[in-house]
Amino acid sequence: MRCVIARFPFDLTKSGVLESMRGVRPEPITGESVTIGRRQYPAMQVGEVITRQDRRDFSSGEVVRAMRHLGFTCHTLPSAAPARALSPLEQASAVLGTPTPS
Repeated sequence: MRCVIARFPFDLTKSGVLESMRGVRPEPITGESVTIGRRQYPAMQVGEVITRQDRRDFSSGEVVRAMRHLGFTCHTLPSAAPARALSPLEQASAVLGTPTPS
């Protein structure tokens, strides 16, 4: 499949991506990711390996779009639940701490 990443056209195939990523250790995932084989890789790492370009030259969105078209499963990092605001009593308790037994 022909796709454009960082303004350059690439002819990518699913088997070609699988071959390129064989033996590559996944980095810690901090954003969007792609499942290739049994491993989950950060999208930027996949883009760097398959295009041989610097990560600053493309976005994770470009890589995810191309990988989805090839049939790979892509994931987004789940957003954290908003923190619950403490009530004034809870804030005071947190500041003062818990009483020590005598």
